[in-house]
This record gives sequence, C-alpha cells and structure tokens, in this order.
Amino acid sequence: MQKIKNEDLGRKTVDEFKRSEKLPVILMLDNVRSLNNVGSAFRTADSFLLENLYLCGLTGAPPNKEIEKTALGATETVNWKHFKTTKEAVDELKQKGYKVYAVEQVKNAIYLQNFKSEKNEKLALIFGSEVYGVEQDIIDICDGSIEIPQLGMKHSLNISVSIGVVVWEVAKNYLK
Repeated sequence: MQKIKNEDLGRKTVDEFKRSEKLPVILMLDNVRSLNNVGSAFRTADSFLLENLYLCGLTGAPPNKEIEKTALGATETVNWKHFKTTKEAVDELKQKGYKVYAVEQVKNAIYLQNFKSEKNEKLALIFGSEVYGVEQDIIDICDGSIEIPQLGMKHSLNISVSIGVVVWEVAKNYLK
C-alpha cells in the first residue's frame, strides 16, 4: 500500500466546493459550548458536503480562532447560519420541508443502524450541548430521535465523535 499524497487527493478549491451539489442534510448545534467541537462540526460538514451548518443559541460562531483550530479552513467552505434559538431554526426548516431529528437518548428513539432516509430527503440533525444534550422542548418539536447504541458504562460520546458517526451513517443513504 502507498499513502496518497495531499496533492493527489483531488481536493476541491473553495470555489469548486461552493458550486458542488450538497447532500440535503443540515447539521444543527444546540447550545454547544466547546469551540473545538464547533470547529470539528465544520470539518465534518465540509467532508460530507453538507448543505448547511446551523449554530444555535450559545453555540459559538466564526470568526473565532478557537473554532479555526479544528475547522482548518472549513469555515470558508461550509455554509452556516446563526440562530438566537434552536426553536427558530427548527421552525424555519420545517417550513422548508425538512425532517428534523434530535440525536439523543430518548424513549422510542430509532437506533442509528435502523435509521433510513430516502435518497433526496431533506434532513436536519440536531446535536445538543456537551452536558445537557438536546433540550427537551426541542425534542418535543422534532420528527423523531436517533440514538447511537453504546455498550460501555458511560453511554456518552463526545459531540464531535457523535457527529462523525451519525453523519457517516446518514450520508451512506445518499451515496447509494
């Protein structure tokens, strides 16, 4: 095996990225406090060509050097928008025909491995704060909840890890 050099990866320019067809998936952060986690969300959104990243409530927004440490330039490629509240963002998305799912441990959640979406279905995925998760009043207005099954004692993943796991599983539905 030969490691691929950076110049051979076929990376898009910022302009090519902006013009590329995006997956109809919006990543939403509900009061995420860690700017490193916000930067990581930008990188994941860039990696999977997600349509948009919604930063809600207390979630930090660019320009911010702490976000850039982990975003590594993805704040320049990913479309993003800040909302005063997560409810405002959910209301906007529902009016635009998106199905909105909280990624949270709740009764009757759909386990990630069982979650299926249609190839062109417009989805929004909400990830909550590092301590409290997605707020209950937001869960109440979602179309459903997705849970990442966990086997260990903690039953808790860092939000940046959760985003990567869920976005990959969801993206597979669009890549078929």
